[in-house]
Amino acid sequence: MSTKLLLPLCLTATTLTACSLAPAYVRPSAPVTKQWPVASAAQESGEQPRTTDIGWRSMFRSPKLQSLIEASLANNRDLRIATLNIEAARNTYRIQRSNLLPSINASGSFTRQDLSTSRNDSGKTEITSAYTAGIGTTAYELDLFCRVRSLSNRAINQYLATEEGRKAVQTSLVAEVANAYLTYLADVELLLLTESTLRTRQDAYDLIKRSFDLGAKSRLDVAQSATLVESARANLAQYQRQAEQDKNALTLLVGKEIDPMLLEPQPLAEVQVLETLPVGIPSVVLLDRPDIRQAEYALKAENANIGAARASFFPSISLTGSAGFASSSLSDLFVTGSSGVLSFAPQVTLPIFQGGRLRSNLKLAENNRDIAVARYEKAIQTAFREVADALVARATFTEQLQAQRALVKESGQVGTITKARYDHGIDSHFALLDAQRSLFEAQKNEILIHQQTLANSIDLYKALGGGWQD
Repeated sequence: MSTKLLLPLCLTATTLTACSLAPAYVRPSAPVTKQWPVASAAQESGEQPRTTDIGWRSMFRSPKLQSLIEASLANNRDLRIATLNIEAARNTYRIQRSNLLPSINASGSFTRQDLSTSRNDSGKTEITSAYTAGIGTTAYELDLFCRVRSLSNRAINQYLATEEGRKAVQTSLVAEVANAYLTYLADVELLLLTESTLRTRQDAYDLIKRSFDLGAKSRLDVAQSATLVESARANLAQYQRQAEQDKNALTLLVGKEIDPMLLEPQPLAEVQVLETLPVGIPSVVLLDRPDIRQAEYALKAENANIGAARASFFPSISLTGSAGFASSSLSDLFVTGSSGVLSFAPQVTLPIFQGGRLRSNLKLAENNRDIAVARYEKAIQTAFREVADALVARATFTEQLQAQRALVKESGQVGTITKARYDHGIDSHFALLDAQRSLFEAQKNEILIHQQTLANSIDLYKALGGGWQD
């Protein structure tokens, strides 16, 4: 009986809703140009592929790097915090959504009363008992002006924004781990190059020192050779320090101790990174980035909050109702003949004077919406710049690396010729030292430019929104 009495009330409460007072959402136009500063093959062919469809395993094909990224996704604390924030936002949304439906509670009570002889005509002590059981709803708001629904829409968009935020954190994490690994490999390669150079220079110094002791070389030759040895020794200490710091950075990103097998030296040339990435046109590419989707969901949340602020100007209707049974005996509580109990208490609240609070709340909601618009537009501008910078760099790094490799080759030939001329007494010892110094600098810069070229591919992958899919 009680369920039958409450059913019409619940149906009425859930159907008496009107249109939302929130302004219609219109996506702001992108405040960037329609073309990249450097055209891509995807633009020229008219294709519009999605970099977000390329998982990080397809982008980074080296097994060691894949293992490091996989470990970071499982253990990194920043990503763990972002994931927990999603759970918090999901529960917040569920709490807010529950206000759209009545909360139904069951209740029961028992009262036993002792009537003394002075309060009854029989002169005897009487004991009375009363049993009640009921089911009802308490203070349920009829959402006639969609205030509660607007708050629910705000909560769901905040939840979706948090989820996109986790994807953005993962994208950044994948790129950071890959770049940190490349930096480590580059520093190790520089360390090995410096060790080899130091051995060569030390042997040359020992030879010149013996010649000086025999009177065949001057003191200047010894001093010049010593400068190269000490320079190589200083570089060796620098790269030893940087390699150890690179390990620490990787350990922090991975979130646990790294298997030493994954840190064994590997030439940069053996690192397999997808070099060709689809770019497409800005209006398609930029909206794929998780951080931009996060900013748009935040904008939608603030837009919905305006509807809730507007609805606060209108009357609110709250319903309180219950239905049940009452009996003097527990055994007769739910049988025919027991007394039915029904209560229904609607309450209307009309805001008359709030000291400007409602109007200020509406202005605040509109201000927060405008701030969210500005943040959304800034996110697009930032994304456009990151992609544009990466495209410009990609157009020049390949040419720079080729030129640097040619420079290393030619510097090696210069060193060989100068050494031969020095051995035959044609060139001075200073010319030989200068050729050796130039070769070392050229080899060092080749390693650095190679690392920067690979890092550019990673930066472009991140800027285009890749890295959050496995």
